[in-house]
Amino acid sequence: MDTRHLTYILAIAQKKNMTKAAEELFVSQSSLSQYLTKLEQEIGTPLFFRTRGELTLTPAGALYVEAAKQVIRIKKQLYKDISGLDSRGHVTVGVTSQFGLRVLTEVIPRFKARYPDYRIEITEQDLPSITRMLLEENLDLGLMAANSVTPFDEAHVHLLKREEVLFAIPASHPYAKENPSGPIAWKDLIRIFEKENFLLSRRDSSLRVLTDKLFESCRFAPSAMCETNSVTATCRMVENGIGVTFLGESCKDSSGPVAYYSLEPKLYRLNLLARRKNWILSPAEEFLCQLIRSSFPLSGAENS
Repeated sequence: MDTRHLTYILAIAQKKNMTKAAEELFVSQSSLSQYLTKLEQEIGTPLFFRTRGELTLTPAGALYVEAAKQVIRIKKQLYKDISGLDSRGHVTVGVTSQFGLRVLTEVIPRFKARYPDYRIEITEQDLPSITRMLLEENLDLGLMAANSVTPFDEAHVHLLKREEVLFAIPASHPYAKENPSGPIAWKDLIRIFEKENFLLSRRDSSLRVLTDKLFESCRFAPSAMCETNSVTATCRMVENGIGVTFLGESCKDSSGPVAYYSLEPKLYRLNLLARRKNWILSPAEEFLCQLIRSSFPLSGAENS
């Protein structure tokens, strides 16, 4: 079932630019433009308005794009159903955080013991990317650290856990020596560590949204700050005394020279399992989701 030309229109609609769409599709701009012109002639009406170098959908174009998405969705589901007849399926999983990778490390061996021929494809991306891929149905499942279940509807998202956010400092720091345990109030954190180098996650991450709100509520702007998209690198920098950071409890490593503190008031982010709409799960996929949920026995409302 060749749906290649349908993806051409979807790419143009998403990029709103012929050159960018051609680059994404790895085709020449001229051939893509010729295909669009031929299709519009065949249909008898334009699919895109051409204004100021931008291509936007006409009413006919919006109908075509929606139909194209449905056809591609049907194709994907058909191929998955056929693959599932002999337990040789394929599921795609997106993760945004260390907790997702840890869960899959524990779950996959148990899943493969029952479905050895099933293929699991893991993609690690930031939260906006994973969210977009799920909404566009380019991913089956998402294991995400987020601050809200939005924009997913209730039927397609499951709250696994409310994960506490901790403050981490080098174990050699004077504060750690004098205060080996116990929570630290926001105002005390700012007062004591205001001159420290804050190692913060990227701006679109769930952690960064929370920490920015903390700083804003305390009317504090770190003068020394380093941004990174690697939790592992951040933890290593804390161990080496380069700075202080905030991280999810699932990223805590008690074996390293790092001191961890709860905050007062506490900060939490959500660990979510989301799935794409219009997905009819096979028995294998149901089993995979069940294994993930069972890794969080106090999930959902019980853990709120």
